Amino acid sequence: MIDLSGKIALVTGAARGIGFGCARQMANAGANIILNDRPGSEFLAEAADEIRSLGRKCYPIEANVFSREGCEMLVEKAVEQAGKIDILLSNPAYNRRQTFLEYDPKNFEDTISAALVGGFNMSQLVACHLVERKSPGKIIFISSVLAESPNALCLSYSAAKAALNQMTKSIAVEMFEHRINVNSIMPGWIDTPGERDSFTEETIVAEGKKLPWGRLGTIDDIGNTAAFLASDASDYITGVALAVDGGYLIKGGREIPTDE
Repeated sequence: MIDLSGKIALVTGAARGIGFGCARQMANAGANIILNDRPGSEFLAEAADEIRSLGRKCYPIEANVFSREGCEMLVEKAVEQAGKIDILLSNPAYNRRQTFLEYDPKNFEDTISAALVGGFNMSQLVACHLVERKSPGKIIFISSVLAESPNALCLSYSAAKAALNQMTKSIAVEMFEHRINVNSIMPGWIDTPGERDSFTEETIVAEGKKLPWGRLGTIDDIGNTAAFLASDASDYITGVALAVDGGYLIKGGREIPTDE
């Protein structure tokens, strides 16, 4: 049922990590991929080669999706090169861990701008493209379980992702008549290069064992969900923030042992 043949998917922040996992799994399902990453990305060319190795067309485009101008340029180039956009996977990632009392206001603004404003700009531009073509389509945001379960040192990230979930629902309501599905994915703790920059292998393995599924998630776990939400199999799903977290959000509800 997960068949994206003939579809063009635009994935932002896609050179590695969750964005790349989503691009790869949508390519595995048959989609051709517009692969975006920041200007000067050292990972974009290699990621594009891997997508092409799956037998798909890939259009790597450098653009800064943290700005309206960058988003406009990206969508313009994407349509010019690929001919159309059927699916948007919006994954602008920015986060800096700091305590609330010491939090740099610039980091706060940058995090909100990346996740929320960047997501708004990309989704509005792609939605206008879809409506102009009179074509159904899919808009998928990458959110986070931290939208619902705040952690210390992640103030702005949690706030941005919570707002992103609400924006997902609001956009979905306005897209009913155009048959454009709008959903978000809330990853739990995922094993990504960014996490590897912050934590050692020993910490990642040890913390993974504490989760209900006994491991951290993988980028393909999120990619598989993205491919599903991008496909016709999810036609009746819109306005949903879907946790893909191995039980992270409900881990506190496990049965309490008794002495019996």
